[in-house]
Amino acid sequence: MDDNKIVELYLQRDESAVKLTSEKYGSRLRQLSYGIVGDKQVAEECENDTYMEAWSTIPPHEPRSYLYAFLARIIRHISLNCCRKRGRLKRRAYISELSAEMEQCIPSPDDIECRIDSLTLGKAINDFLVCIDEEKRNIFVRRYWYLDTVQEISKRFDLSESKVKTTLLRCRNKLREHLEKEGYTL
Repeated sequence: MDDNKIVELYLQRDESAVKLTSEKYGSRLRQLSYGIVGDKQVAEECENDTYMEAWSTIPPHEPRSYLYAFLARIIRHISLNCCRKRGRLKRRAYISELSAEMEQCIPSPDDIECRIDSLTLGKAINDFLVCIDEEKRNIFVRRYWYLDTVQEISKRFDLSESKVKTTLLRCRNKLREHLEKEGYTL
C-alpha cells in the first residue's frame, strides 16, 4: 500500500494504519533504532513508541509524500532520548564523538541566532547534500543521520575504511565552506 493511503487511514483513525505501517517500514525503523540504542528489545520498544507518536501527530500533520522520513525522525528522537534515559555511557561517548565531528562545521545550537535560523540552516544543509554526488551523500547521511560506524559504512558500500574517513572529512570541510558562503560563522 502506498504512503498516501496509509496516511489517509491515520486521518480516518483506522487502527489498520499502524499495522500497515509496521509491515511496510517496521524492519527499517527497528534497524535505525538499533543502530542508536544497540539493543534489539529497546529498538522494538522505540518502534512501538514511534507508532504511538505517529498516531497522535498525524492528524495535524499529513506526511503523505514523506511518511518514512516522518517516522524515521520520530524513532530517531525516541531512540536518542532512550539512550539518555538509560545512561548508556559507551553509546553516549559515541554520540559525543559524532557531535564533536559535526561541531567543526555546524554552528552551535546554543547560539540564539542559530536557534532563530534553524530552518534556514536545515535548508542550507539540504542544499549542500543535493550538490554532492550520491556516494558521498549516502556516506554522509549513514554516518550523521543513521549513526553508522565507519566500519559499517565501509562494509555497506564496499569501500575501504580509509576512503570512508577521507570522504567524511572532505564532506565536513565542504559543508563548512558551504555554510560560510551562506553567511554562517563557525
